[in-house]
Amino acid sequence: MNLARLVLVAHHERGEARTHALTVAKWCAEREIEFWMPVVDGDELEMGEYSSDRRLADADVVVSLGGDGTMLRSVDLLAGAAVPLIGINLGSLGYLTEVEPDTMCDALHRFGLGAEAGEWHLDERMLLDVAVNGTLVGRALNEAVVEKNQSGHTVRLLARIDGHPFTHYEADGLIVSTPTGSTAYSLSARGPIVSPQHRAILLTPVSPHMLFDRSLVLSPDEVVEIEVAGHRRADVAVDGQPHSVLSPGDVVRCSPSDATANFVRFGAYRYHQILKSKFGLADR
Repeated sequence: MNLARLVLVAHHERGEARTHALTVAKWCAEREIEFWMPVVDGDELEMGEYSSDRRLADADVVVSLGGDGTMLRSVDLLAGAAVPLIGINLGSLGYLTEVEPDTMCDALHRFGLGAEAGEWHLDERMLLDVAVNGTLVGRALNEAVVEKNQSGHTVRLLARIDGHPFTHYEADGLIVSTPTGSTAYSLSARGPIVSPQHRAILLTPVSPHMLFDRSLVLSPDEVVEIEVAGHRRADVAVDGQPHSVLSPGDVVRCSPSDATANFVRFGAYRYHQILKSKFGLADR
């Protein structure tokens, strides 16, 4: 694969981000690969000459320079486009990023200049289409969350599965997550850990004020709807980004997306080893 276009999405608050971004820009220039950055990234890193309002979908590869949050932002900016995504880790041990900065150029070379078959592969991750009152508002790699709008109060939410009422929740909120998101907000709400190679939808209550406090692991083909059923308003967020305030009667619909997030991997992706390191688990 001979790359022609590379776009870089960067974490603005990492001190070393500008240095590494300049390295990628130079690497591309030496190979006559078109390089650009989203306007806000280029401006924040004082690399305005590379700022562009072009879509990430126009690129042949997206490089995410940061941590898991930057990967989530990159997926959001791709808006469902099937463009390969390489994660360069500038944070602590992450779940999504794979490449360390000192091997960054080697990784770009292996991916972009026709490496032998088997040197890299795509790790396809499930996404959720998230709609509010019938209007698509985003695609979630981790989760969609409907939660209380007022501190100190619960919110009453009706969960429907495939159009059939399941139950009303009196809780701080409900999380609808993918397997990738099972180690994000859902985990902090005591949801199960699900391998990201699996396809499933998780429904996890946040601090439920009711006897039923378990997560549900649903089929990847099922559709979850959450209706604000009480008199209090609620907030909805997609992958940690607030979207809107919901009024009683509003409905958030979460369904499996036809799109996927396509992460570039350069070897066997051992999710369980990452999990072990993240939680400091001993061999015995």
